[in-house]
Amino acid sequence: MEHREEDVRLGANKFPEKQAIGTAAQDKDYTEAPPTALFEPSELSSWSFYRAGIAEFIATFLFLYITILTVMGVSKSDSKCKTVGIQGIAWAFGGMIFALVYCTAGISGGHINPAVTFGLFLARKVSLTRLVYYIVMQCLGAICGAGVVKGFGKTLYNSKGGGANVVNPGYTKGDGLGAEIVGTFVLVYTVFSATDAKRNARDSHVPVLAPLPIGFAVFLVHLATIPITGTGINPARSLGAAIIYNNEHAWNDHWIFWVGPFVGAALAALYHQVVIRAIPFKSS
Repeated sequence: MEHREEDVRLGANKFPEKQAIGTAAQDKDYTEAPPTALFEPSELSSWSFYRAGIAEFIATFLFLYITILTVMGVSKSDSKCKTVGIQGIAWAFGGMIFALVYCTAGISGGHINPAVTFGLFLARKVSLTRLVYYIVMQCLGAICGAGVVKGFGKTLYNSKGGGANVVNPGYTKGDGLGAEIVGTFVLVYTVFSATDAKRNARDSHVPVLAPLPIGFAVFLVHLATIPITGTGINPARSLGAAIIYNNEHAWNDHWIFWVGPFVGAALAALYHQVVIRAIPFKSS
């Protein structure tokens, strides 16, 4: 009995609880990752590099396939009450981002968006090589995804706008540009926050499943800006739909869906690096 009491006493003191479990970081260390080199020639000879590009292609293909089909389904109905409606479209975009980021995060980082890749490039988290490669693969995937949707019903696709992003009547091009900038800022800022190693170490009591807040951010931005631009915040998504739909009106507004997301991503990267990353890290 004496030995048993001694074991219990030693066991209780072996792992002293510094703070209540679940209220603060315990002994979690944090090491600042070095900036990624601007150009990494070694990537070009690595299978993981090409595998990541394939993952981005497939993810963006599936993203356009599901989301544009959802848009076509809502457009086909004579009453939005009979379909998923605008809220359903927003859920389709947000839900697919959640699922696809979850599936591809360990392979390519789960960008599925040139604006996200551009923001991470500005933050020195991806190389220029990977930036260009990802954007090409994302755009190709988006074109193929929209093309498959059109193949299901060319007449319906063309008559309902093909899911292409345009500035809707009642709004100016400036309104559309502003909506794209702010919407992309929300998305890319969420990406930085959800994947920040410093924040995860400092706030380890908050279990963060990164794809969840990212997908939810996409959902909320779509709810807010579908009436304005149809919500781009993803140049590959806008390009794929525009190329397959190939309407003059869509091309007139198309620059907004590249300039807006890239400006929004740049602002999010700047804000995160200057403001958020400047918060001192204190390990418990």
